[in-house]
Amino acid sequence: MKIISQAVNGTEDLNQLQSNEIKALALFYKAFNERDIELMQKSWLTSDEISMDNPVGGIKRGWNEIKSVYEKIFFGNAEVYVEFYDYTIHSTVDMFFVTGRERGYFKTENDSIELAIRTSRIFIKRDDQWKQIHHHGSIDNPELLMKYQNTVK
Repeated sequence: MKIISQAVNGTEDLNQLQSNEIKALALFYKAFNERDIELMQKSWLTSDEISMDNPVGGIKRGWNEIKSVYEKIFFGNAEVYVEFYDYTIHSTVDMFFVTGRERGYFKTENDSIELAIRTSRIFIKRDDQWKQIHHHGSIDNPELLMKYQNTVK
């Protein structure tokens, strides 16, 4: 197992990336960090069979519920940035998942929170493209989790 330390944040040149798995990750983080809901939709399989579990939104199922979480982030007043690092890729022909860490920040007019999130993402191949079907994020530090939850709400 190879641990990859170089961060993925969406600024990568997709044409220069050798790995299709890292291209799929870069596409997701580009959509997230650029607050691009249309690009985010291209990153996910937009069906009822997908799910997301995160520290603030809880469990969301299906594209419509997941999209609503991203819309709150993208069209809200907070500035949010995350990048993925310290991760491993596990793959088969039609599926891969990554486990690693996200770091970044969540800023409002009154607060600034440095994020540290354990993250896993699962992708499947549909129509020869990688589509995300599951995301799970956890914050280990209880004080950070409470501050993040209270600030977001």
